[in-house]
Amino acid sequence: MTASESEEPLLRRAVCPGSFDPITNGHLDIIARASRLYDEVYVAVMINKAKQGLFTVDERIALIEQVTEEFGNVRVESFHGLLVDFCKQRDIPAIVKGLRAVSDFDYELQMAQMNNGLSGVETLFVPTNPTYSFLSSSLVKEVAQWGGDVSHLVPDAVLRALRAKLGRD
Repeated sequence: MTASESEEPLLRRAVCPGSFDPITNGHLDIIARASRLYDEVYVAVMINKAKQGLFTVDERIALIEQVTEEFGNVRVESFHGLLVDFCKQRDIPAIVKGLRAVSDFDYELQMAQMNNGLSGVETLFVPTNPTYSFLSSSLVKEVAQWGGDVSHLVPDAVLRALRAKLGRD
């Protein structure tokens, strides 16, 4: 047995970060595509103590685990602080971000350059499926709070959780 045969193969890892309050079909599309490109995909749920979300971090994690279960190579964890530190602690060399519009690119390019400058972590931009180009968690919450139909915008488990949270079940 040669030295290279006895070594563990290197896993290609990436992270999909966000608040996911709640996870939408747009998020799920990006995570699914990343899961086909990488051996392990971490979904990093951002903790922002200054911002009160509709769902707790634990609820968001549970929903994401439920709707990504079929992929088999997705792990869901929370984080606070710098994303590059999350990446460094888990030996993750790449961040996967979905881009909906040019306005997303302007902000995300600055973040990608900063992250690369801080730690060498690369960012892969994935264009959002046109079906979801307008979609955001904030928009889903607003429409749902006013009683609008968001069933085509979120996975079924998220729809049930949204209805329960908003007292519309």
